[in-house]
Amino acid sequence: MPTPLIAPSLLSADFARLAAAADAVRGADWLHVDVMDNHFVPNLTIGLPVVQSLRAATELPLDCHLMIEDPDRWAPGYAEAGARNVTVHAEAAADPAALGRTLRAAGALAGLAIKPGTPLEPYLELLRGYDTLLVMTVEPGFAGQEFRAEVLPKVREARRRVESGHLRVFVEVDGGVNADTIVEAAEAGADVFVAGSAVFGADDPERAVEALRERARASYGR
Repeated sequence: MPTPLIAPSLLSADFARLAAAADAVRGADWLHVDVMDNHFVPNLTIGLPVVQSLRAATELPLDCHLMIEDPDRWAPGYAEAGARNVTVHAEAAADPAALGRTLRAAGALAGLAIKPGTPLEPYLELLRGYDTLLVMTVEPGFAGQEFRAEVLPKVREARRRVESGHLRVFVEVDGGVNADTIVEAAEAGADVFVAGSAVFGADDPERAVEALRERARASYGR
């Protein structure tokens, strides 16, 4: 069975205390960083200078999710800054195959994200050149949305192809993940879980991370 990885999302943290937020989830597996440009999505968050500062402030692997236009131009900089995983949107990349190679060459894992309404099938062959598939379980752009279970067939199909040997990717879900919905996502076959308010809205974020990990682990094989 997969090993569940929990990636707390800084989108739900206090932006004035990001280093402290990272320190509060030291037991997490990845630290999820949402980069938004107010063009690809209707919201504006943080960019490369903040990621560079975070890299110096925490030992957690940075999982940078770029919700931006023209990722072919901007994404390599995040890999060069030391992000562990750099995810770009299939809907935004002009040449996703070449971009995946560039990200890997720069030393990062390459991730490909798809919105809830984007089908998986057109990208299955392309995913052979990627390390992570991020299935959005909300419409990208804002924290606090409800989990959309109708996208889970894409997670199941990706897991089926991983288990059959046709793909070698992490299967990541992002949006509305909490103690209840992580069960559904884990049963579908996800192995990386982005959680924002479920972690940073808890009294003890570190304990919340461990509780989510255990919920996911217990859900595998149901």
